Amino acid sequence: MASSLATVESFVEGAPPGELADVINDIKTLTVNEPGLISKLGPAFEKYNEEQFVTTKLPGSSQQVIISSHSALGDGRYFDVESSSSFAFDHTTQKASSVQSYVLEGSQADLAKSTLKSLATYAKEHYPNASYGVYPIENDSKVAIVIVANKYSPNNFWNGRWRSMYIFDPCSGSLEGSLKVDVHYYEDGNVRLLTKKAVSGSVSLGTGAGICKEIAVGEKKYQEELNRGFTSLSEGAFKGLRRQLPVTRQKIEWDKVASYRVGQDIGGGNARR
Repeated sequence: MASSLATVESFVEGAPPGELADVINDIKTLTVNEPGLISKLGPAFEKYNEEQFVTTKLPGSSQQVIISSHSALGDGRYFDVESSSSFAFDHTTQKASSVQSYVLEGSQADLAKSTLKSLATYAKEHYPNASYGVYPIENDSKVAIVIVANKYSPNNFWNGRWRSMYIFDPCSGSLEGSLKVDVHYYEDGNVRLLTKKAVSGSVSLGTGAGICKEIAVGEKKYQEELNRGFTSLSEGAFKGLRRQLPVTRQKIEWDKVASYRVGQDIGGGNARR
């Protein structure tokens, strides 16, 4: 049982963006002889949702809020500064409930709110669809800034997620963070892009606008690095892997590839004998 639990926990940990429900269904199919196994995965679901910055809609609202360890209140509840609310969250179904009023207080409350205001403008200008949150941490001595953008296209067999997380120290003006991209493509195959970059900077004016300006500089630079990397892969490594084959404008049925006669079946004509 312990071995099975560790295995399925690894499945949860590696679930691609937007595909946790599919992974859960697969786990149920694979562990039909251990029906109680899913109920033991609560900690794994919680870890996944918090690390992936999973978003959820509050009941009666179209607004997406973020699940993260920085917004956790304990006992399965989380808070969102922008909506001034706290809520319960089911880590298995990824649904929010039991919304209550939550007013942020403390020495970093004003900074958190001003940063949220600047983030709203930044996210609207640079992301097609993003959620963001700002949370005082470490006994109000620092502020955590989280940005997550999801793009799900299961009909086209791909899903993707961008995650940004920063820690701002008002005393030193330092901004430390990480940028992560996770894209899964699974039409007639299984390809996944996972990238991570550590970033750092300083904010001379410890304001929300100053923080977002520094974030914009770092994220633009990373986006440009990714674009250069994709171009290099396409023109270099990937091109070198390609074989020169006749163009048939037909998909290759890979499960039958062992029985293909290269000249006739792939070339589309009669092979010379």
